[in-house]
Amino acid sequence: MINRTVLVKFSEETTQKQLQEVVDRFKALKNHLAGIVDLQAGLNFAEKSKEYQVVLMVRFEDKAALDAYVANAEHQAVAAYIREVGRVDSIGVDIEI
Repeated sequence: MINRTVLVKFSEETTQKQLQEVVDRFKALKNHLAGIVDLQAGLNFAEKSKEYQVVLMVRFEDKAALDAYVANAEHQAVAAYIREVGRVDSIGVDIEI
C-alpha cells in the first residue's frame, strides 16, 4: 500500500469558506476513484505549522492506484480549484506501508 500526505498553504486572501470547499472536494474524490483504501482531509488546527491550512491523507492499494489518482480528471479539477482560490505552496510525501 501507498500512503500520500499533502499539506497545502494558501494566501491570506483565501477565505475559510474556500478552505472548507477544498476539503469537501478532496473528500469527494473517494467516490470517483478506484484503488483508494482510505481518504481523509481536513483543516489544520496545529499552532506550530498553521501556515499549511489544509491536510490530505490518502491510502492507495498500490502505486498504480496512486498514478491513476494523479492523472484523474476529477483530481485535476480539484487541483485547478486549489490554484484558483490562492494556493501558495504544497508539500506532498508518499511512503510505502
